[in-house]
Amino acid sequence: MDKMNVASTIESVLFWKAEPISIGRLAEIIQVNEEEVLKGISELEILLRDRGVTLIRKDNSVALATAPSNAPFIEKLTKDELSKDIGKAGMETLAIVLYYGPISRREIDYIRGVNSAFIVRHLLVRGLVEKVEDKKDQRVFLYKPTFDLLAFLGTKKVEDLPEFDSIRSEFSSFVEQRDKQKDEHDKEQDRPQDNAVNLAP
Repeated sequence: MDKMNVASTIESVLFWKAEPISIGRLAEIIQVNEEEVLKGISELEILLRDRGVTLIRKDNSVALATAPSNAPFIEKLTKDELSKDIGKAGMETLAIVLYYGPISRREIDYIRGVNSAFIVRHLLVRGLVEKVEDKKDQRVFLYKPTFDLLAFLGTKKVEDLPEFDSIRSEFSSFVEQRDKQKDEHDKEQDRPQDNAVNLAP
């Protein structure tokens, strides 16, 4: 993959993920070494000069963000967004985080069956959820409800939410069932196909 394609691919991945990604994880996704990723990031930084988005780096991760020069417009949009209802998709995602969190974006997508990047970002902006590093895998972020959300709901901890145990159990059963179906599908795909033609009369 040439330098321009690496930079372009990194931009697409960062846009789609809508969250910081480590250099190592980008290398895995794009299937190049970390040195090529770093070169691609440097090239992308140049390409994004004087654009509406910029590339930010923190520790060993990178993410796309709005350009500082557009901060006043983004601030206004954020205020407008905060005044709106979070909608059905937002409520659905919030319920997943409340009853099955801490949970990764990938797991949220898995449960909902659609990409939830912008919904999760919306909930983050509104201060309803927060993200923390997964202690088992520092390349992954987990989402959980904020203290402000719990205070707004009038509860001290998520376990005090209505029917918490039963709803969490339903989420667990749903995920287990989908995992089982996926495993069965993968086994079926890996099973050798019998292409022999029976010519017996």
